[in-house]
Amino acid sequence: MTPHSAEFTDVIVVGGGAAGLGLAHRLTETGDATVTVIEPPDGPQRPPERTWCYWGEGVDGLEEVVDATWFFLRLHGADGRPVTVAPAPFTYRMVRSTDYERLVHGHLARSEGGRLLRATAEAVRDVPGGAEVRCTLPGGWSLTLRARRVFDSRPPRSLPPARTRLLQHFRGWFVRTDTARFDPAVADLMDFRVPQPADGLAFGYVLPLTAHRALVEYTEFSAGRLTTEAYESALGRYCRDTLGLGAFTVERTEQGAIPMTDARFPRRAGSAVFRVGTAGGATRPATGYTFAVQRQSRAVADWLRRPHGNAPAPHGRRALAMDAILLRALDTGRIDGPSFFTDLFRHVPAERVLRFLDGATSLREEWGIGLRTPVLPMLRTAVGLPFVPRRSEHATRNGEDHR
Repeated sequence: MTPHSAEFTDVIVVGGGAAGLGLAHRLTETGDATVTVIEPPDGPQRPPERTWCYWGEGVDGLEEVVDATWFFLRLHGADGRPVTVAPAPFTYRMVRSTDYERLVHGHLARSEGGRLLRATAEAVRDVPGGAEVRCTLPGGWSLTLRARRVFDSRPPRSLPPARTRLLQHFRGWFVRTDTARFDPAVADLMDFRVPQPADGLAFGYVLPLTAHRALVEYTEFSAGRLTTEAYESALGRYCRDTLGLGAFTVERTEQGAIPMTDARFPRRAGSAVFRVGTAGGATRPATGYTFAVQRQSRAVADWLRRPHGNAPAPHGRRALAMDAILLRALDTGRIDGPSFFTDLFRHVPAERVLRFLDGATSLREEWGIGLRTPVLPMLRTAVGLPFVPRRSEHATRNGEDHR
C-alpha cells in the first residue's frame, strides 16, 4: 500500500503492556507532552487478559482498577509450616490488564495531546531531530510517525548475554469451589508444599477473590517451560491434594513466563529511542517482579521534563549485584530455594522485605537482611561470580553454559 506522510508527536510509546501503558498514563497526567501509543490491532498479536499484582502503599492513582486487595501474606515452607505476615503499610493488590487498558485509554481520549493508534510497529529508528516508527495499519496501509523520543516496550526478541538465565513460568486457574475454601484477606505468596523439580524450585500461589473464588497458580523457577499438560497436572494435584478444594470449576486460565537473568539490558536503542519494561531491564532479576515498571514510568516521566543523559535505570547497581548472586546460588543449587524465601519472611519484617525487593532499603538494612541468608554459600557465590563468563542464549542452548 502507498505509505501515508509522516506525522509528528512529542513522545511515541510502542506497545500497550504494563510498561507502555504505565508510561502513557504518567505522561497524560502531567500534560507536558503530546503522546501517541501504538498498540497491535485486535487479533493474535494482542495478548489475552492477564492479571498484574504488586504491593502498594497509600494512594497510587490505580484505585479505580484494583480488583482485589490483601492485607496479609502467607508462605508455606516445604515442611508444611506456614508463616503469615502483615506487611503494613503495604497491601498486595491485583489489577486486571483489561481494566488498566480502559483506564489509560480513557486518559488518552480525554487528553488534548493523547492518541491511541491500533497498528503493527514494523521498524523503529533514529532520524535527524528525533526518531520515527514505521507502522502497518489494519487495512494494510503504511504510516510513519515521528517524535522527539520513542519508548519501545515490546518484549525483546532475544536476551542479552548472561551468566545466569532462568524463567519464572506459570499457569493459573480461576477456580470456583462448591463450598467456602478461601480466606479473602490472605494471599498465599509462595506455597512450597508441592513436589520440587530436580533443578530450580516450584510453588503454589493463591489469590482469594471471595470465599468461593480464587486465582490458583503453579509456578516454577527453572530453565524452561513445561507442556500445558504438565502444568495442568501440577495444578490438579495442588488443588486436590494440597489445598483440598473438593469440587470446583475452572472458569478461566492464564499462563506466562518472565525472564530471571543477570543480563545487562541496554536502556537505549538510539539517540532518541529508549527501551522500557522487560526490554529495558525493569523486571527484577531474582524475583521476576515486573509491575515495578510503574515506578520506572514515573521516573521516566519526571526525566522528560528536564532530560539529560540516559533515561533513569529501573534498578540500582547494588540491587542488581545482590540479585545476580542470589540467582547464581539458586541455579547452582548452593542454597535451597524454598528454605531461603520462607526463612527470609520468618526472620525479617515483611515491610522491610518488600522494600528490599523494590530496591528501597538502605545499605545497613541490606546488611541485616544478608545476615539472615545462608552466608557461606552466598559468599562463595559472590567470590566466584566475576569469573563466570556471560554467554548468549544460543550458546546456552547448545550446552556451553559450564558452571
